[in-house]
Amino acid sequence: MPLLEVRNLTKYFGGLAAVDDLSFDVREGEILGLIGPNGAGKTTVFNCISGVFSPTSGKVFFNDEDVTGLKPNKIAQRGISRTFQITYLFDAFPAIANVLAACHMRAKAGVWRTFFNTPRYRQQEAEIMQQAMDLLKLLGLAEIALENTGGLPHGHKRGLGVAVALATQPKLLMLDEPVTGMNPEEVRVQMDRLSKIRDELGVTLVVVEHNMRAVMGICDRIVALNFGKQIAEGRPEEIRENPDIIEAYLGSQEDYAT
Repeated sequence: MPLLEVRNLTKYFGGLAAVDDLSFDVREGEILGLIGPNGAGKTTVFNCISGVFSPTSGKVFFNDEDVTGLKPNKIAQRGISRTFQITYLFDAFPAIANVLAACHMRAKAGVWRTFFNTPRYRQQEAEIMQQAMDLLKLLGLAEIALENTGGLPHGHKRGLGVAVALATQPKLLMLDEPVTGMNPEEVRVQMDRLSKIRDELGVTLVVVEHNMRAVMGICDRIVALNFGKQIAEGRPEEIRENPDIIEAYLGSQEDYAT
């Protein structure tokens, strides 16, 4: 059974269908790519799944539960987390403070334990600190834990945004353009991070990305959209060899040959 099921998803803005009768599955443990040109509806799909938008019609099932139209916090509680095209962080605080803030979203110390600084509260705080550091270590960011977030290089900020999303311990992580604005070395590091998230944490990933070399290199399957409609689905080699997809999305075949 798929971890995520999108069935006949449609979202209208006025008379415009941003997503039009879209259906696809995400299998547990895979990395699925969602590609298409600007305006194809990719981010709208993310917004409908994560509760930012309520779809006009269609259904979203997660772990066999209908989560269509639930609020974002309810979606997150069920195990879906996401990043955005713009990385939203607390720039005035150290990097680890951003991860700790997300970790505390699932903390259960209670107001009295917190107020009285009980042993259980102190133990939980120590556990949360360890979890935050473990995430930074996994993503190769431990050395910037105490650095001011606002002064970090772009690649580190994008990686930190992923760490913040992971701090809620999701089963499914949706990444909206995780390598945007990165240089080739930063792209390589970020894609290594995504592989570790799947392989070492067992988190399923859905990736929206315009860097086709990165998508082809990391995804198990790819769903291609155009004007809100699905026009292709398959393994990277199938997408790469599809003449219509190559022309519409990838440019010349030589540019993306392995």
